[in-house]
Amino acid sequence: MEGVKDMERIRDYETTFILNPDMDEEDRDSLMERINGIITDNGGEISDTDVWGMRKLAYEINDYTNGFYTVISFSGNADLVNELERNFKLISDVLRYLIIRVED
Repeated sequence: MEGVKDMERIRDYETTFILNPDMDEEDRDSLMERINGIITDNGGEISDTDVWGMRKLAYEINDYTNGFYTVISFSGNADLVNELERNFKLISDVLRYLIIRVED
């Protein structure tokens, strides 16, 4: 039963993702709302959103040299993290993402 308890445990996470630089502001805002909705609809709570904006990539990704960076701090369980990761993989305008658990 230890695994079941772990899935329900609320922890702090941080996700950093890079969006396609060719997106217009309206589409980007809509996608940000969708990502925030995935977090809140799955029982998560967003504590901070830090929009870094357009930055030069360390290396080329899909022929892009720039990307739009955003960092979201949130709390939630492992199911939420799995759902967020699943969606990041499906959204073609997400060039890269990283989800980490923030230690206490």
